[in-house]
Amino acid sequence: MSTALQSSSFDFASILSERDVITWPQGTGEPLGLTQRLVAQRHALPRAELFIGMQVSDTLLPEHADHFRFKGLNGAGTNRRLAAAGVLDIVPAHVSAVPGLIRSRNLPVDVLLLRVRPHPRPGYFSVGVMADFVPAMLAAARCVVAEIDERMPVTSQDALVPREAIHFLTECDAGEVLMPDPDPSEVEVRVAAHVASLIPDRATLQLGIGGLPVAVCRALNQHRDLGVHSGVIPDAIADLVECGVITNAHKGADPGRVVTGGLFGSRRLMDFASGNDLFELRSADYTHNQVIMAGVRMLYGINSAIEIDLSGQVNSEVAAGRYLGAIGGQADFVRGSSASPGGRSIIALPSTTPDGRHSRIVSSLQGVPVTTIRADVDVIVTEYGAAELRGCSFEERARRLARIAHPDFREALLAGRKSGSPGQPTMVASK
Repeated sequence: MSTALQSSSFDFASILSERDVITWPQGTGEPLGLTQRLVAQRHALPRAELFIGMQVSDTLLPEHADHFRFKGLNGAGTNRRLAAAGVLDIVPAHVSAVPGLIRSRNLPVDVLLLRVRPHPRPGYFSVGVMADFVPAMLAAARCVVAEIDERMPVTSQDALVPREAIHFLTECDAGEVLMPDPDPSEVEVRVAAHVASLIPDRATLQLGIGGLPVAVCRALNQHRDLGVHSGVIPDAIADLVECGVITNAHKGADPGRVVTGGLFGSRRLMDFASGNDLFELRSADYTHNQVIMAGVRMLYGINSAIEIDLSGQVNSEVAAGRYLGAIGGQADFVRGSSASPGGRSIIALPSTTPDGRHSRIVSSLQGVPVTTIRADVDVIVTEYGAAELRGCSFEERARRLARIAHPDFREALLAGRKSGSPGQPTMVASK
């Protein structure tokens, strides 16, 4: 197919049908020129559904539900305001399952919007920053609209899009979504120090996003020969590559390569990764694949949570009755790192809410989802240390977790545990 370059004033009415599902890559992959134009034109368009991953831009607002239905994989980033307004319909799904759900049309995709940059390989574009669900979306979409953005990094592997797969090309006429590393809090720095002490040289890292993963990266600056196999990576990974901490020399799979599904960083990470053969952008079919992870040596999965109960159950989705997080890839990496030779799974979090009023280690999870089941949990870390739970009984788990809770809550946690039935701790009101 010959794809002619369209005017930047692309008219969505020419391609949309009633009840179409429109989607685009999450985070830094959002094509702002196209999404902003879509929102601006909405009253002249057939009613449609927007299927979104994590958004960090200000494009979508609750009032846009006057014409769009919102369906999303999480309540993180700026999705939180949609969730808080009650207009975001959450799909509970592991990241590893999403590509298959898209291909089977259990999660239908009709129109795909992309940011692309011409690739040195003839006949291809690069989607540059996000590959996670893109191959599945390309296979499922009836129509693909892309904006050319030369600011994008040139990446390969699953970030490659054949030119013939794109039906309409436009010039980008908007800003870009960047995600600079946040400054970790003092508590996050203390948590990260305990996490770093558990990670040996030559381990392979999986990280999420936010202040805590950045703090962990900074705490690893004296380690040697680390590798990366992750769903997304922050700017701090580029720092560790530059200073020689990350060499990817001992991964057992993809040696010498940082494997990630996406670049969740600033211009610093984008420029560092562009044309850099050290980086491989891979789809969720690969990054979150249990068989692939079982072949990665010493995979240390580092994830976070909203709260954890004394039996080891993890809630990473709901806080104070609001959907703020995600199922995401947590369970994928908890199990994948445990299957990796020498691997470990670490769930790290501050011991209390930011105001210090509520413990994030609770007697039991009541009325909230269990994101990761207690049988899969390995190590829990707070600023007070690490609790290794693998192979521990309920009583042993409760004692170990209470020891890493904030001191103000330890006595109440254990008292609540003693008054509960075996294996089912009771809830204790936080101070």
